[in-house]
Amino acid sequence: MIGPDRRQRTLLTYGTFDLFHIGHVRLLERLKAFGDRLIVGCSTDAFNGIKGKASVMPYEERRDILLACRHVDMVIPETCWEQKPEDVRTYDVDLFAMGDDWAGRFDFLSPLCEVIYLPRTPNISTTELREKTLEFRGMSPPSNAAE
Repeated sequence: MIGPDRRQRTLLTYGTFDLFHIGHVRLLERLKAFGDRLIVGCSTDAFNGIKGKASVMPYEERRDILLACRHVDMVIPETCWEQKPEDVRTYDVDLFAMGDDWAGRFDFLSPLCEVIYLPRTPNISTTELREKTLEFRGMSPPSNAAE
């Protein structure tokens, strides 16, 4: 419970969250431990197209899965790279966090909020999961798959 003298601590992260798996759950769980409100920017299908990626699951399904996760308080669409500073201001974000595969790329946000990079969950990734699924089915993965 938040007392009258303590402001809610808001966290923000972004990702595609395709083929939702235990690595996603662990990341969101670790993030939520840093504060009270976790906002997730989920990449839209159009933005993934701009990045040259394709998701197995459409944005609406990925958004709904994130909303069903007990660690997530809000999901917003990630539509472009440039939206991050505005989102930090709009949602009064205290902590911006990403996986350590993005280390250093969002340090430009540090004048607006704290920026951290968390280690990935070992032995699991969306790319690996997609490849294993396709291998199981006797297919080869597409070259433009979203992480």
